[in-house]
Amino acid sequence: MDLTIHRFCVVFLIYLELKGTNCEQRFSFETRFAEVPVTHFEWQKEVRTFKLKYLINTKHYVRGGPFFIYLGGRGDIDVYSQNTGFLFEVAATFKGLLVFIEHRYYGRSLPFSNESMTLENLRYMTTSEALGDFVSIIDLLKRETFENTASIDNHPVIVFGGGYSGALAAWMRMKYPFLVLGAIASSAPMIYGSSVKNCECFYDVVTKMFEKYGHEQCVKTIKLGWEVLINLSRSKIGLDFISSTWRLCKRLSSTEDLEMLLEWLGEILVKLALNNYHYPSNFFTPLPAYPLKVFCEKLTTSFFNDTKSLVQYFGQALQVYTNYSGRVSCNEFEDQSDYLYNYQKCVELIMPKCSIDSDMFIHRPWIYEKFALECKNRYGIFNNDADWINRAYGGSSLKYASNIVFSHGELDPYSCYGIRSNVSSTVRAVDITEGSHHVDLRNPDVSDNNYITDVRKSHIQTIKAWLSKI
Repeated sequence: MDLTIHRFCVVFLIYLELKGTNCEQRFSFETRFAEVPVTHFEWQKEVRTFKLKYLINTKHYVRGGPFFIYLGGRGDIDVYSQNTGFLFEVAATFKGLLVFIEHRYYGRSLPFSNESMTLENLRYMTTSEALGDFVSIIDLLKRETFENTASIDNHPVIVFGGGYSGALAAWMRMKYPFLVLGAIASSAPMIYGSSVKNCECFYDVVTKMFEKYGHEQCVKTIKLGWEVLINLSRSKIGLDFISSTWRLCKRLSSTEDLEMLLEWLGEILVKLALNNYHYPSNFFTPLPAYPLKVFCEKLTTSFFNDTKSLVQYFGQALQVYTNYSGRVSCNEFEDQSDYLYNYQKCVELIMPKCSIDSDMFIHRPWIYEKFALECKNRYGIFNNDADWINRAYGGSSLKYASNIVFSHGELDPYSCYGIRSNVSSTVRAVDITEGSHHVDLRNPDVSDNNYITDVRKSHIQTIKAWLSKI
């Protein structure tokens, strides 16, 4: 096995052992595992199976009630279950069974155990295989619940998802309408490849969020920070200073290290925007309310009179995301947490992003050939078809689809890839004023504004209408 991949596998398995130790279990579930095939699309030979994890809550369920199923995305399903409290309100309202299904290759649902992350075994990490897993679990749940075929066929299933899993929810309704009655797809990226006309949109939205919550000075300081980091890294002394000041687990020693550090920094800025909720949260990492604002306050209220002090204060501000709990001893800029999702973005989920002079990121054009080459260098795959996913699921051409709600926060960068206007009377788009990434599905909070609560009420009414027609 490649040394880099072996290292990732070891870290990944340790992560699985430790995951949840700092996570408050707000909602209780029964944990189950089901045998599903590694591939749902090979018929001529015996297919290997693996255990797929799913969670069940029957607190409000009355026999015959609907199934409300959250489709897992890019992480441990336990994390999603503790951060998607709106579904408990839905289950209580309609006396439904609540289920969270983990996405293959994430959490404990590993098709090849500790060998799952090898490039050879990652070939089964596709959206179609993930949808096949969800179908298998839904079929299993129905057969365990009902004794006759008529009840199974007529039983309503409504799926939910946020972000990538929001797209999965929409695709589930489109691909399996005989199985799924409707889908609430929050912050769902649906448009990929050449269908994306404004590659600068994503970083533009992130920049506008920093301007809104951190003011213009924060954006100016971040822009200056890129320049300072690049200039400082031209000497070994500068690299050593950045390494020690930012408490990096591995000392910077090369141009490649610097590129990884800059990419890591950019991802943190994006994640601050995605997780800029109006209350403290713990979605994969503990954060304060409005973490983006807290970050900017730390960065701009400090006085710096030279480049080194700017780097020092920048590093302190980053701890809002990297070490808000105070338990992290060093920062791992060779972050492997997005290894799987980045693989998916190389294979299928190609979302063009470019930065221009008006945003706060390093100027980088979108050149598909360069992106494809980077994917080849990292994963050994070369994808010369950026539009396959649009042909497979329709992209924005959804005129024959039905019973899907696309909700997007006004402050969500992923809205750049979403369905922002009504397609028909049954495929609707809802904008959430001052809303963050899939905030409508998150745990209801006393600080929620009327825009968020109104969208949740709208979801309830939509589900009621869908159920009334069966």
